[in-house]
Amino acid sequence: MKKHIIIAGVPRAGKSMVSQMISKIYDYQHISIDSIIAGFEKAFPETGINSEAEGVPWQENLCKISSKIAPFLRAMMDSGEYDELDYGMVIDIFQLLPGDYIKYIDTSVCDIYYFITSDVSPKERFELLKKYDTPKDYTFYKPDWENMDGCSDIVEASRFYREQCIQYGLPYFETSKNRNAILDGFVKGLSRT
Repeated sequence: MKKHIIIAGVPRAGKSMVSQMISKIYDYQHISIDSIIAGFEKAFPETGINSEAEGVPWQENLCKISSKIAPFLRAMMDSGEYDELDYGMVIDIFQLLPGDYIKYIDTSVCDIYYFITSDVSPKERFELLKKYDTPKDYTFYKPDWENMDGCSDIVEASRFYREQCIQYGLPYFETSKNRNAILDGFVKGLSRT
């Protein structure tokens, strides 16, 4: 495993769970970028980062946020904060596209893995969301109709990520079926070597 690991992909695909498992088993520092993005939205609106931008197609907004967050992630990794330690960061994030990972992140010190749910319908995706939703998740507090609307975008985003992962030769994991077995197998397959 490299100094840093990014766990990227769509909501409720298992990113946070995998990141927490890696943190616990391999002693990586877990950082959720979703909360950092929320901070940027509130404290620095001039950055143009707005995950809830109205009237902007989801794909356009995803590309915009990814292109701004990727250099920020690179700066975090280049900070030297973890240089003297045996471990680094495991970062979970939704808004990081494969092309921006390749463009901005030093792949000699950071691996990335995408977790998606592209092999389901929006209705099936909604059922998955409800199955894995907890009070720690922002979707837990949204009404069902709003979550159902968002599930179409999540399925489309998953397919978009899958296409880009194939294009850039990056690993992705489909977690719409047998999620827990896939997540456990992934974490057990990692090695500190």
